[in-house]
Amino acid sequence: MTELNKRIADIEIPHRMRGLRVSDEGYPVPWFVPWVNNKPEFRGMDGEKFMVAVRHKRCWLCGEPLGKYMTFVIGPMCAVNKNTAEPPCHHDCAIYAVEACPFLTQPKMRRNEKDAPWLQEEEDKRVAGIMIRRNPGVTCLWTSLSYRTVKVAGGSGILFRLDDPVRLEFFAESRRATYAEITFSISTGLPALLREAEKDGQEAVNELHKMVEDAVKLIPKDPEYASNTRDS
Repeated sequence: MTELNKRIADIEIPHRMRGLRVSDEGYPVPWFVPWVNNKPEFRGMDGEKFMVAVRHKRCWLCGEPLGKYMTFVIGPMCAVNKNTAEPPCHHDCAIYAVEACPFLTQPKMRRNEKDAPWLQEEEDKRVAGIMIRRNPGVTCLWTSLSYRTVKVAGGSGILFRLDDPVRLEFFAESRRATYAEITFSISTGLPALLREAEKDGQEAVNELHKMVEDAVKLIPKDPEYASNTRDS
């Protein structure tokens, strides 16, 4: 087994993720990541595993069956429109992701697509909704008891419609995000959604602004906030 990268060596791996393969760089490879020439392609997702996760309610990160609570690892803008294109995870797997994943813990990191033009083409076919191609700097863990899947009109993909959260947490740089960091991330991501809403007229714009107001009300003022739920 490849040794863990020194940067994450001291972070405890959830028991369900301990069977995952480790990349040459020392990072556990999430279940959804495809392998190309026996190397993990972290920039993509395995379409077959996506369908397995949806049909059999498997954790997107470890591949094991989900329990009562399901946690979506999303950007703040997904907390605004309550839609995401990725299946949920176990809460402890999600916590590990926001503590150990280089993309989620390093806000300045950008995904390198120069040597893989097929990635955008594949995502456009498979990923539903509007993809905001940026690192938001803040990650939201939206834990709920249920969700709905919605087929996207005119496309082959599906979206996950988030139901009300029983736990809502925000992280930045491996720690709890501050209120200022969360609201800044929302404000800088809003223009992309606003451009789409403007295409549908003023009513859609007004609805978007209402969604932003509702989302901001959910943001915990205390960064240490967490409701009393247990992963199962």
